[in-house]
Amino acid sequence: MKTMPMALILSSHVSASSVGGGASERVLNRAGIDTMLVPTVLYGRHPGWGEPGGGPVEKPLFEGVLSGISGQGLLDITDLVLTGYFAEVGQVFDAAAAIDAVRKGTRRNGPVEAYAETPFIVVDPIMGDAPGGLYVSPAIAAAIKDQLVSRADLVTPNAFELGHISGRQLTDLASMVRAARSLGRPVLVSSLPRHGQIGVMYVDDTDAWIVTHERFPKAPNGTGDVLTAAFAGARVQGAPPKTALEQAVAVTVSVVQRANEWGSPELPVVAASDVFRQPLIAVEAEAL
Repeated sequence: MKTMPMALILSSHVSASSVGGGASERVLNRAGIDTMLVPTVLYGRHPGWGEPGGGPVEKPLFEGVLSGISGQGLLDITDLVLTGYFAEVGQVFDAAAAIDAVRKGTRRNGPVEAYAETPFIVVDPIMGDAPGGLYVSPAIAAAIKDQLVSRADLVTPNAFELGHISGRQLTDLASMVRAARSLGRPVLVSSLPRHGQIGVMYVDDTDAWIVTHERFPKAPNGTGDVLTAAFAGARVQGAPPKTALEQAVAVTVSVVQRANEWGSPELPVVAASDVFRQPLIAVEAEAL
């Protein structure tokens, strides 16, 4: 008997902010995917609000949590691995080892069979943004590029991160498509300025699609986490890339719209759960 899909999330836990691994969990749960969050940091709030409280999860504790999951046999039936924010270089290497273990898994845990024939590895290379540049150490950024991007089935950078990882100068959409294809795996790129709007682009070795939407004068933190999880969830559930792109953008924009309507300082991923079933907008991807 097959279980529901199972996801392993390696990212931040931020108690009072709807960002990082917590936001990813809520979005994937809405898609009918069970989740296991292994936190890289334990923060009270997003650092953008001030001193976050808490701190990084030290290597022995991080490895211990992964060991417990492995001991339960759950890496064998993990269908989705989603990596996000890392606070220490050692965590990146541990994440790479976890991905390898998932790929080598038996796809069974006793009588329970994995949901998918092969796991889907999504790397959100959280390392920086324009105009400030890197907000993790150069060592962490290099480890993400060397250890995780090379293992990914999908990479989800913003425009700055795409340029940093690819080592290319991004001047227009054509250069962004070339940079994405240089990574040698499908890429979902967010935060692309286009005609006064914001674009999200999907690129693989044969296709390139873009969806644009209106800019919001104010958007809470965590939109990239919601977008990545919504796209990954749709793909795990069988949606083709174009459909997953349209669904993920429509859901993310709808959650931000609800936040603005309600004056919410955080993304209301749970309170606005209705938009996952029926987004407030419809978008159509344009072929590039």
